[in-house]
Amino acid sequence: MKTFYIETFGCQMNAHDSEKVIGTLVSEGYTQVPTPDAAELVFYNTCSIRDKAEQKVFHRLDQFKRDGKGKTFAVLGCVAQQEGAKIFEKAPHVSMVCGSASYNQLPQMLVQLEAGNRRVTGLNLDTEDTFETPLTRRNNPHRAYITIIEGCDKACAYCVVPFTRGPERSRTSESVLSEARQLADMGYSEIQLLGQNVNSYRDPSPAGWDFAQILDAVGRVAGIRRVRFTTSHPRDFVKPIVDAIDSNPALCNHVHLPVQSGSTRVLEAMQRLYTREQYLERIAWMKAARRPIAITSDIIVGFPGETEADFEATLGLLDEVEYDAIFGFKYSRRPNTPALALGDQIPEEEKSRRLAIAQERQRQIQIRRNAGYVGAVEECLVEGFNKATGQWIGRTTQHKTLNFLHAAAGGDDLTGKYVAVRVTRAGPNSLVGEWVG
Repeated sequence: MKTFYIETFGCQMNAHDSEKVIGTLVSEGYTQVPTPDAAELVFYNTCSIRDKAEQKVFHRLDQFKRDGKGKTFAVLGCVAQQEGAKIFEKAPHVSMVCGSASYNQLPQMLVQLEAGNRRVTGLNLDTEDTFETPLTRRNNPHRAYITIIEGCDKACAYCVVPFTRGPERSRTSESVLSEARQLADMGYSEIQLLGQNVNSYRDPSPAGWDFAQILDAVGRVAGIRRVRFTTSHPRDFVKPIVDAIDSNPALCNHVHLPVQSGSTRVLEAMQRLYTREQYLERIAWMKAARRPIAITSDIIVGFPGETEADFEATLGLLDEVEYDAIFGFKYSRRPNTPALALGDQIPEEEKSRRLAIAQERQRQIQIRRNAGYVGAVEECLVEGFNKATGQWIGRTTQHKTLNFLHAAAGGDDLTGKYVAVRVTRAGPNSLVGEWVG
């Protein structure tokens, strides 16, 4: 029996990429196992956005340097694309290096591995190649990902994605809708549209749809109750997206709009292609919507040359926008990025100090915002049951975790069902409630 184990690092794009890899391997006669010890073939699907994630991958590989006899190792994803054949030198026990654009070539690469080839590569970023695979093994029976655009045409000074994922290329609107209908027929009720810059989507077919149009159309597929999308670039975030959310109840009223910095001076150095004022204009569109849209974001602290005043501008932005959540990161030097050439690097201790301050400021904002939900009745998609707390775990359309009690805790399985829950308590990161029917 041919067995494999896969560990995934990084974002939803990587998680969905792993689903594609798993589907391909299973179709080729491989069986997935839960631990690397039990596997003949060990895959690490990697992220290179931050140095820490990349180091973690090489640490994993190093762990198996002595204990991995009889196993075959493969590095997939962004680190594979970034490092290429150099991985064979860094980790000689690795036999395959494959970037995300080459996953449709996996069957041929597996044949090479089985034939004894110990330096198999798939590193082509040819935009003519499709980034979809014919078979995908979905990890969640109720929520499914659909990649609608791959790659990035921006050149943010800190970001390695254009190098690891290649230029933007979009799928046709009909292929996206066909997959959405197929997923609905299979029982999936929530779809998440994915792309490095998802709202840069441009339909290459004669229909010529933009992102707002494909978003609305997926939300009107029979059987689909919720549609999410990630991740957006503010430069390409246009008001018709907000209008679509307002007019189509199936579109979740949650938008993740990474800002990275509240300082226009730093945004210019980051090559983000918008100013603080232009970003706030997009926030104003969402605040003015008829539906209450939850807004989340990413920030980077300690970008080269970021002054205390620049950092205070980011804190001021948190106060002004009042995000529902943020993902905060310390600037990380990445290969092949323009920021590598910048001077005035911020010391690591100072970056840590700024991040801690920003996270605490945001924590207080979330406590206030979440308290506003107490007493409200929210529809939840139930994701599972926590035996330790005796609570069901639900997710609202605004992407908030809502843990709740229900008399059926020891009876019917509510997983995958949509239920109404009244919020009774709130914390900084989640809500607590009770089932109301």
